[in-house]
Amino acid sequence: MTDTQTPGTPALLVVDVQRDVIAESIHPEATVETIRGLVERARARSVPVIWVRHHADEELVLGSDGWQIVPELDPGEDPVVEKRYGDSFADTDLQDQLRRVGADGVVLCGAQTDACIRGTFYGALYRGYPVTLVSDAHTTGDLRPWGAPVGPEESIALLNLYAENTSLPGVRGSVVTAAEAFGD
Repeated sequence: MTDTQTPGTPALLVVDVQRDVIAESIHPEATVETIRGLVERARARSVPVIWVRHHADEELVLGSDGWQIVPELDPGEDPVVEKRYGDSFADTDLQDQLRRVGADGVVLCGAQTDACIRGTFYGALYRGYPVTLVSDAHTTGDLRPWGAPVGPEESIALLNLYAENTSLPGVRGSVVTAAEAFGD
């Protein structure tokens, strides 16, 4: 692997597009529609799709209505990985799922930009997976009331910037728009 390696067989990771998460995010309808299009194109090209769903004891209660994936998106028969941490790889079977579908890279979309998307982006790189972040297919809420120094638009822009310029030995991040993903 070189610093410029791109995934030969990527999997699309759709992270935390859950009712309560998306409801608190900016541009929820547009983001969900963009993700829906990505999922359709991935499936049409036989790109594996893996969904990730977060649960927390008090905020996203396992099995609750808010924990469910938004109704506009349907995992169908795709694998769904349950997680408790921002990094979708931490204490989950995500690496096993990627191996099972033969993926050696990740195309990343979902929510929340400044938490689980960022954690999963770096978690994938640390584990040796090249990561392509879809710049217009991740969203977040306004965390300034809890001390965030920037708003959601800036959080999204910053992760897009950092993702494009991040590399580790043998792997690197990249950024594409939804229209550019999967060779479109």
